[in-house]
Amino acid sequence: MKNVITILAVVLFMILLVGACFMAYKHFVKVPDAIVDNPLEQSGDVNEELDLHSALFTKENFPKMDASLATQPLTDAFYQNFLGLTPADDGYEGYTNTHWGYERLITGKTTFKEKDYADRDIIVVTYPSEEEQKLAKDNNIELDITPVVNEGFVFFVNKENPVNNLTLKQIQDIYSGKITNWKEVGGLDEKIVPYQRPINSGSQSGMLELVMKDENGNPIKMIEPTKETFEETMEGIIEAVAEYDNSRQALGYSYYYYANTMFTKDSIKLISVDGVAPTNETIKNNTYPIHTAYYIVTRKDEPKDSMVTKLKEAMLSERGQIVAENAGYVPVG
Repeated sequence: MKNVITILAVVLFMILLVGACFMAYKHFVKVPDAIVDNPLEQSGDVNEELDLHSALFTKENFPKMDASLATQPLTDAFYQNFLGLTPADDGYEGYTNTHWGYERLITGKTTFKEKDYADRDIIVVTYPSEEEQKLAKDNNIELDITPVVNEGFVFFVNKENPVNNLTLKQIQDIYSGKITNWKEVGGLDEKIVPYQRPINSGSQSGMLELVMKDENGNPIKMIEPTKETFEETMEGIIEAVAEYDNSRQALGYSYYYYANTMFTKDSIKLISVDGVAPTNETIKNNTYPIHTAYYIVTRKDEPKDSMVTKLKEAMLSERGQIVAENAGYVPVG
């Protein structure tokens, strides 16, 4: 009987000792009662694996968004991930394109393909053209412009063209009319057919802003496109270089993601610029010389606690950048 009492006393002592240790641990070490699902609300003290799946928004509070053609897969990916949907679910609707997206953000409306579209809260597009910047100024709107993914502005030729590299100066000379034959840049004795896009398209804005400027930042005047060398769409300019009767003579431009991932053609090749080929790695480390980005654009007067601001923060978060990379884009940073 005495032995039983001794054993019970030892057991009771051990229980009390463990309990005391646990209470001391809770007193001196912060242990959260629960981990919130929204990574935007998680404390820096919470050391948990990054949550990539829980919903951050509902369909009811998700901001009104627009995107350029090349960023629509990106914004679709954000929409599906941040609402906890699968790719099979409906994607985001109501897209127009770059210039019309700016009009919707700045003026509250636009007409695109003979259909009226209402205002947008946030757009993911290329950098605003001079006309779009003037539109904002005329409407007393200040734009907040933040890179969301890295991008490269690329040039491409038909695979039958032996030219694999052009210098930036050669590209400028071709599009300003100083170089007109491929033999002048190491190719065959054939006329160069340089394609262009419409003013205020994302590609043409990129061409004017990123390529056609001299060392002092002054604009270099481009040759006027002919009916033959003018293409309305990004798809059209790739098709022209790939399938046009004299496609070996053609030269076109676009953005890396669109030409390399979104609308690819086996019969075209992206060429190096100043000896550097456009790849995910050279765009990410800025060694590809014509480096740019896609941007989140909002109004500067957007409240800091609005759902628009929260969406922007989510896109730029670690989770958002993983979503972007999984969609085939080059993350920032």
